[in-house]
Amino acid sequence: MRVEAIFNRDGGTFRTTDMDAYTQYAEEVFRDAGHEINCHVVAGDDMTDVLERTAQRDDVDAMLAGGGDGTISSAAGVAWKSGMPLGVVPAGTMNLFARSLKLPLDIREVLPVLAHGHVIDADIGSADGRAFVHQFSMGLHARMVRYRESFTFGSRIGKISASVRAAVGVIFNPPEFEVDIDIDGHTERRKISAISVSNNHFGHDKLMYADDVTGGHLGFYTAAPLRPHQVAGLVVDVLRGKFRDNVNITEMSGQSVDLHFPKVHGRINCVIDGELLPLQQDVALRIHPGELKLLVGQPDTNVG
Repeated sequence: MRVEAIFNRDGGTFRTTDMDAYTQYAEEVFRDAGHEINCHVVAGDDMTDVLERTAQRDDVDAMLAGGGDGTISSAAGVAWKSGMPLGVVPAGTMNLFARSLKLPLDIREVLPVLAHGHVIDADIGSADGRAFVHQFSMGLHARMVRYRESFTFGSRIGKISASVRAAVGVIFNPPEFEVDIDIDGHTERRKISAISVSNNHFGHDKLMYADDVTGGHLGFYTAAPLRPHQVAGLVVDVLRGKFRDNVNITEMSGQSVDLHFPKVHGRINCVIDGELLPLQQDVALRIHPGELKLLVGQPDTNVG
């Protein structure tokens, strides 16, 4: 197999990694497994362009993308549209998609797993055609990310600290809004504080990621309008991995979700795989079963 590896030198763990030594190790691992591999270390701003050029080549059988959740989400979108198999090297803070794929979260340990792995047909979600591998969300989560991005941080610990401060801010200022919902033809209007639409249902881990990305459905979660003490209670339930036990959470599933926000006239945000983006008045969310080709470990080497 001919593999092109593209590593985001600005992404998480890679910022403090000797990338010359790392790429040499990657080449040794893949060549020992019988593959041809070329490694490229690029700036974060150049990742998408390099991935897109790689995905269009007819002399490449698969590509690896290394970086945080945002990098991996972008790479998956490129791989989905091109049909190029993608391997994930988790170098971020949360590495949620890598957890869903049960891959080692260490950037060195994951390489032999991928080198001896196989390709599966996985699901990918889209929001108005934009790919997501983890979730689309708005309300509480989007406000927290907006608050977090108003703080300055330059490290993983700094990001976690900023996230905690942002969460406290949201607790005392929760959003509330109306939305018209259509799930596979079932329609209703709700007043809520949060929406989350996931690529397959969240599992039962505290970090809220899917246990399986081949189920062929979207997970759909809403939180009823919340007061500050109720937001605090939900945060505790999320941290305990028991968010489904919270009386304010409603869970559904479907293959298509259409959202209309009747009172959206000013600035409002959503979050797609960790990236804060402006929200339109209408959003179409879809699951694309089996359309993302992923290089993953053999069943006895996927360790989570």
